[in-house]
Amino acid sequence: MMLSRFVFPSALLLSCFSSQQTPTTYSQQGVLTAHGQLSPELRARIERDRQTAIEINDLAARIRSEADAGALVDKIAEVFADALPPSWMTRGIRERLAHAEYEAVSDSSRLIPEQRIADVWNEYVREIGAPDDALVTTAELYNLRDADFAAAQFFWSRGHNIWAVSTIYALGPGGKMAEGARPIEALRILYDLDMRFDNLRGARERIRRGVLASEELRKRTENQSQAPSVQSTFTVRVSAGFDRNPVHAAELRYIQQHGPYVLNGVVEKLFDELFPPTD
Repeated sequence: MMLSRFVFPSALLLSCFSSQQTPTTYSQQGVLTAHGQLSPELRARIERDRQTAIEINDLAARIRSEADAGALVDKIAEVFADALPPSWMTRGIRERLAHAEYEAVSDSSRLIPEQRIADVWNEYVREIGAPDDALVTTAELYNLRDADFAAAQFFWSRGHNIWAVSTIYALGPGGKMAEGARPIEALRILYDLDMRFDNLRGARERIRRGVLASEELRKRTENQSQAPSVQSTFTVRVSAGFDRNPVHAAELRYIQQHGPYVLNGVVEKLFDELFPPTD
């Protein structure tokens, strides 16, 4: 059991991403017809997921009030209600997220600084006894966010699903990543760090080469004679076999030593640091 799979309140949105299945994973689960085609039931489900992703993308793009932000948070929680506690238990946290989301959209100075995200994550890493390799810098976070945003834009043009929702990202001048993140994006970053650690490894490799994933993807797509291979740029989307995530082993040890409720308390404390309660 990993942080983003069972711990609340972060699970409110982190589990939304981890629970979402794509048509590829559907087909891997053996839900094909005798002719190797997706079943009508599955096609209908995929279409519903696609329409939901479009709705979430639209909601995130047109937040004009705290009520709009609340509708966005509620919609995400509604989609994954089966994996979350009852709505009455999450109401306070959803309201806090909606308030923070609206403030970040209406005033860029209220974006969550990358340094705060890094500090919260690094505090978690040290608390659970994960190796130093799991610590993150603001430069790595920026590169990671750029890769996520570039991948979202690329995949949105090829099929709508929640992984490709790009309107949750905070942008600065020239369409580049802002130095701070919107609250929902911040939770997505924590999901990457916890569940898709190879994303961070990819960011570190790009920093070593002095590039951004968005730049690499743009160069690939500009040269139509070379078919873009997002697999090489965004290998973070594929996981297989051996788990090389240094955070997972530390989480399991911590749970064995202290129990899940203690870890839940740690995450709640960090959640308060990331989204300070309002008076």
